[in-house]
Amino acid sequence: MISAGEFRNGITFEFEGNVYQIVEFQHVKPGKGAAFVRTKLRNVITGAVIEKTFRPSEKMPKAHIERKEMQYLYNDGELFYFMDQETYDQLPLNQSQLGDALKFVKENMVVKVLSHKGSVFGVEPPNFVELEVTETEPGFKGDTATGATKSATVETGAAVNVPLFINEGDVIRVDTRTGAYMERA
Repeated sequence: MISAGEFRNGITFEFEGNVYQIVEFQHVKPGKGAAFVRTKLRNVITGAVIEKTFRPSEKMPKAHIERKEMQYLYNDGELFYFMDQETYDQLPLNQSQLGDALKFVKENMVVKVLSHKGSVFGVEPPNFVELEVTETEPGFKGDTATGATKSATVETGAAVNVPLFINEGDVIRVDTRTGAYMERA
């Protein structure tokens, strides 16, 4: 059991028959009245985000999320195939289960497949990936006085804002949690 006073970002718990992950939380102590915890919760199965307020003493059962490393194999148009690296079993997942988690993942990359009580609900890519820039406009000297950026398309099809000195064919490191350019690889 976890009390609302112990909430932190990323914690998962069961509430009203669903499993929620805390996206944002804020402990509020008003001048009058009792303290409360304002939260933004994401339903891990449906992906819906709700806002809910709890008393700090309320307790909820903690949900155990299983994270299993699997290799992303390929996409056949509607299903995405993942392989267990120990048993070599393949797991097909559809787009609704994945959301946009695979926009920085290329074939043969190892990801974590998330499940709750045997039901798969998502994929967690590695925090940082190295991808090749396939399309970007050339940057010109004198365009700006400070660090300007331009849009670039990487090999997975995702768009990333990069500095002006990045060219097509360069390999860059991207933070998959924010989609931000980190450095040239």
